[in-house]
Amino acid sequence: MPWKITETRAARRRFIAAILDKKQTFATACRAAGISRKSGYKWWRRFRHDGQAGLQDRSRRSRWAETLRKRWREPVLNLRRRHDTWGGPKLHGYLSRRYRRAALPSVSTLTRWLAEAGLSRRRLRRSRPGPRVRWPAVVPALRPNDVWTVDFKGSFRTQDGRRVFALTVRDAASHYVLVVRHVPKPDDAAVRAVFVRLFRHYGLPRAIQMDNGAPFGGPGPLGLSRLSVWWLRLGLQLKFSRPACPQDNPAHEQMHGVLKAEATRPSSANPRAQQRRFERWRRLYNHVRPHAALANRSPGEHYRPSPRLYPLVLPNWSYPANATMLCPGANGRAWWQRRQRMIGRAFAGELLALLPISERCTHVHLGPFLIGTLHADDAAGLRPARRTQTSVPAREGAAPPPSNPPHFLK
Repeated sequence: MPWKITETRAARRRFIAAILDKKQTFATACRAAGISRKSGYKWWRRFRHDGQAGLQDRSRRSRWAETLRKRWREPVLNLRRRHDTWGGPKLHGYLSRRYRRAALPSVSTLTRWLAEAGLSRRRLRRSRPGPRVRWPAVVPALRPNDVWTVDFKGSFRTQDGRRVFALTVRDAASHYVLVVRHVPKPDDAAVRAVFVRLFRHYGLPRAIQMDNGAPFGGPGPLGLSRLSVWWLRLGLQLKFSRPACPQDNPAHEQMHGVLKAEATRPSSANPRAQQRRFERWRRLYNHVRPHAALANRSPGEHYRPSPRLYPLVLPNWSYPANATMLCPGANGRAWWQRRQRMIGRAFAGELLALLPISERCTHVHLGPFLIGTLHADDAAGLRPARRTQTSVPAREGAAPPPSNPPHFLK
């Protein structure tokens, strides 16, 4: 049986002293120490061989593990110093390809060796989940410009090998395709430039429906991106599809199927020729092709530009007098309580309001939207809010709500 007390080294010394004293038998000394005779003989052999050093606990590492350590530890550390971004999995994959028949340490063993040598990278602490916010319902698409749907058609290559990213925007009520535009890169700047031209030509819609992918959505608070924050600043309502659910926007996906069949098979010689082909297809789709949902009429007969004009200057939200202002930098970080906190790149340059709820916790608002909470004891940054999407069923004759968001905390 093992030792029954926590001060094992002192108990082992008392046991050895009792054996050396020779006033009691070996079995009696083992019984007094609360151990078996097998354990007693083990520690007596170690004391005779190594003295007091033999009474210390030995490593439980097997001989095979010690062999692997002597064979691989230094080569692995040298390899890690040459490739300072490699971790345990990449080191193991490299060694397994180079030494196919050799017995290699496991990934966890390599990771432990890196940590012991101070060569492992410390993982950034993730922020804890914040409050769940009920996302405002989006107006039903009853009239033109109530809801615009936007998405990227799956990329493809032209005959010269260049990749085409086609941004498509469509009016949900009239089925009118507002634009099919190839952009060099599907990022915020390219999509924003296309929408500025659309807003100036067609006016502003009441709401925009999109998926959660970049550049429409992001991984930060409320799933917003720089582009969707800009839409909120313009007073537009946002409707996000469920993640990995293209069936939430079926009419737009059906339009993509028609576009693919009629304007991309086969692809054009180069992106410029493909864009001219997109424009010809859009005129045919909007003004010639009959639509069964429109009583076999064309979308051009139903669509009219929006009376809501694109503003020259973005409107600002008003905040309560007791709110503290916060403006994240270009990296999405801001100082609060003598520490730099991560707010989110989507809110870089935006004026946010802090409303304290306790001495060490505060709510962070973007206009009327709660985007998360800041805690003094949480060094990871903002605890981002998660949206809970709501929907309003379309009803005949139902008047859509106003496009401007409500006054902050009115």
